Amino acid sequence: MTLNPTSPEPQEPVKYRRVMLKISGEALMGDQGYGLHPPTVARIADEVKSVHELGVEICMVIGGGNIFRGLQGSAQGMERATADYMGMLATVMNALAMQSSLEALGLHCRVISAIRMDEVAEPYIRRRAVRHLEKQRVCIFAAGTGNPYFTTDTAATLRANEMACEAIFKGTKVDGVYDRDPVRFPDAKRFDDVTYDEVLARRLNVMDASAIALARDNNLPIIVFSLDEPGGFRGILAGRGTYTKVHG
Repeated sequence: MTLNPTSPEPQEPVKYRRVMLKISGEALMGDQGYGLHPPTVARIADEVKSVHELGVEICMVIGGGNIFRGLQGSAQGMERATADYMGMLATVMNALAMQSSLEALGLHCRVISAIRMDEVAEPYIRRRAVRHLEKQRVCIFAAGTGNPYFTTDTAATLRANEMACEAIFKGTKVDGVYDRDPVRFPDAKRFDDVTYDEVLARRLNVMDASAIALARDNNLPIIVFSLDEPGGFRGILAGRGTYTKVHG
């Protein structure tokens, strides 16, 4: 990967210089049961800025489950493709909210949609998106892959590969991958590292099977960490903190 020579030099050594940050739509709800919680969006944006200041090039994919989840709509009788398209539009709303917060912090940001809506987002053109990253702009990929039946986990893994990211950072409410739900089972065991095949065989709750298989086939590591830990995103890039690494 060729870095832009005008990119700021990192203030401390970092392990990865171009990363994908994948977060769920629910992460933007805060303590609410639905929608967007502006202070939470602003806090996550501040985490992104702290990593950007290290000279790291950042892509983002945000789910839409805080507004609409296609699978739930389908389970309630809605036609699956229609429900999934509605979920894709929800991800665009979340992307625009995050763009607004990032720009309020002085970062240059582009929302890039897999479904054309030129008045609010750029269409996805791979080479243009790569150029944005080289110019130190944060790229938020919205509307999933543009196709129904694919999750935003798969979209994040696909875009990460296309952008030549060196890792996917999956921000969750827990500090890694556990053998079972740590909220329900206090004795759950956390893994420091785990292989792609173990995640698939044991059905560990990391990403859906398509996303894990795509990451495995391209040897793209997945770092699972707590998005609620202040400074956690930056700390892991600098070699600190608690997380689980999914790799080959």
